[in-house]
Amino acid sequence: MKYYIIAGEASGDLYGSNLIKEFLKLDENAEIRAWGGDLMERAGAEIVKHYKNHNYMGFFEVLMNIKTILNNLKFYKSDIKNFKPDALILIDFPGFNMRVAKYFYQSSFPVIYYIAPQAWAWKENRVEAIKKYVDQLYVILPFEKTFFNNYKIDANYFGHPLLEHVLDFQKNNSDSKNEFFEKHELDTSKNIISLLPGSRRQEIIKKLPIMLESLASENSDFNIVIAGMNNFKMLYQQLINDYNVKIIYDDTYNILNNSNLALVTSGTATLETAFFKVPQIVCYKSSWFSYLIAKSFIKVKYISLVNLILNKMCIKELIQNDLNTINLSKELIKLKNVNYT
Repeated sequence: MKYYIIAGEASGDLYGSNLIKEFLKLDENAEIRAWGGDLMERAGAEIVKHYKNHNYMGFFEVLMNIKTILNNLKFYKSDIKNFKPDALILIDFPGFNMRVAKYFYQSSFPVIYYIAPQAWAWKENRVEAIKKYVDQLYVILPFEKTFFNNYKIDANYFGHPLLEHVLDFQKNNSDSKNEFFEKHELDTSKNIISLLPGSRRQEIIKKLPIMLESLASENSDFNIVIAGMNNFKMLYQQLINDYNVKIIYDDTYNILNNSNLALVTSGTATLETAFFKVPQIVCYKSSWFSYLIAKSFIKVKYISLVNLILNKMCIKELIQNDLNTINLSKELIKLKNVNYT
């Protein structure tokens, strides 16, 4: 079997890597060609383009890079045709992947969408496009199955793949606390506050300085650890200034497994942090242009996956103007004073 997979973000790279491992268990001769990342490549895919080089956040950022995005679409149409897969698998990344689905929906191979577009949050008109262009739909949030079923779309739900991944990590790959602290030269007498500023350059620039400034008074009381991505090393160094922080690259799960508190960019990381049972504050900030457009479309009450799944405000969300050093410091004090035993 030949599979073509498109995953345009860090979370999609993780989901895609697990999918590839399962494919190869079932068929060791499977050919897998993909847009993805390091995890998918290590799992066994031939990576055509790396998502880190083509990952844009927000309406304004997409508009500024529209030429690159259109060139990518042109490339993928040609590359998929030449590869002639037995199945095309699209993972999340709906702004791009729905266009791919539309182009190939009458092809000889099925179009499978894994990690459904969040039509329930905004752009509900995507539901009709999904019904028309997608042959099989797989969802990872419990309420999504009902949502799509109401539109007469057969959505498959088998739970969230992250939970299995986190449990597997804790069982087989996690460092002990002593190993982790020794490896990264952390002060064993102090707890860890972890910062997860996002997987995109724009996210890091918008949020990391606010996170760091809000923690300025905590330098002597905590180990402050940034969950960094290797391809942004220079950017982190430009932003951390004289803050007493440790940057640990590409090891987010070990960081969370040893953390006591976390400041987390909205997205998949909020759910990962919850699975590790780490108290968190959710942070979101984009350009004003992107935020105003998104606000006019978004229908849901919450921005974090944890609050959405539970349908109540369990985790504090600081969004756009509310995300500033004063508010973040106040919420951090509240979080530190809670007894979690």
